[in-house]
Amino acid sequence: MSAHALYVTAAYAVSAIAIVGLVLWILADQRARKREMAELEAAGHRRRSDKAKA
Repeated sequence: MSAHALYVTAAYAVSAIAIVGLVLWILADQRARKREMAELEAAGHRRRSDKAKA
């Protein structure tokens, strides 16, 4: 394998790892925000947008 092919392969691998890491981070943050929203709603707090519906 030439040096150029090794460089390109390494660049793709680093990029793929970074993208997978970001996707996992986003999914974990989404779960945390949903859990936080459920706790707030259980405590009686409502969304501002709910007032418009009422």
